[in-house]
Amino acid sequence: MALTGLPPDIDADVARVTEALAMITPRWNVRILLALSGGPLRYTEVAAKVPWLQSGQLHPKLQSLCDAGLVERTVHAPRHVTYGHTDRVASLLPILPLIVTWAEQYLEKPDRPLPAIEQIEDSLTLLTRRHAAAILWALKIRGETGGRALAGFVLPGSYWNTIYPPLRQLVADGLVETAGSGRPYRLSAAGDGLGPVLAALSAWSAGQPLEQAAQHPVWGRANAAPAPQTWVSNQPRLAPTATPAPIRSGRTSPPAWQNTDLFSHATPSRPKPALPAGGPRR
Repeated sequence: MALTGLPPDIDADVARVTEALAMITPRWNVRILLALSGGPLRYTEVAAKVPWLQSGQLHPKLQSLCDAGLVERTVHAPRHVTYGHTDRVASLLPILPLIVTWAEQYLEKPDRPLPAIEQIEDSLTLLTRRHAAAILWALKIRGETGGRALAGFVLPGSYWNTIYPPLRQLVADGLVETAGSGRPYRLSAAGDGLGPVLAALSAWSAGQPLEQAAQHPVWGRANAAPAPQTWVSNQPRLAPTATPAPIRSGRTSPPAWQNTDLFSHATPSRPKPALPAGGPRR
């Protein structure tokens, strides 16, 4: 069943990214995944890395991440169980610095420097607003568009006025802008600047190598080399795995940054041009 009134390939793309964001955005999920990025840990070791979570909170979080296929639980002996992230998470980690880069440039600056992990969580929250992905995709494709026409692409079959609450939220967040009531909507500089993040999330959710993100048909770079194959639109959505695959002994190549960097305070931002209205709200 179509999610939007956009072309089928684009509709499938939006659906995959929306589902992927719903998996990783819930509070503490990214922190738990980063805690596991150094290798499999026993439950008590995971708990020590996320001490702000009580045991009653951590267990259901781990269970939901296992059900989503992002964490695998391996039983070595009756009283020896470890948790480790799957290959899907290994390919997700390089996207996190892209989110931090966007947040440092476009999110409004707080009174104190924020750890990079908080930049990531704030940014993901903006992207998981109701109908946010579909609206951003539609405006990127259509350009400046009126609310009624936009509703036909984002909420086909629904009363067209229902587009305005999510649109007003995205305007308040700084990702969409308009000249006033009754005027067309368009992506703001911050919304358009999400291109590298959304292209990478699309590639990841489709099982594509992240190198393919530059050739994304909507968010890719215009001067990027042609993709060697058409963008995959029929990849199965991420689904829970009934039996977690065994942890492989080979280690994947670590990203250029260290996982601890995402928990430390962000480095001072470089000078940037002033943004209207102080940038998107956190």
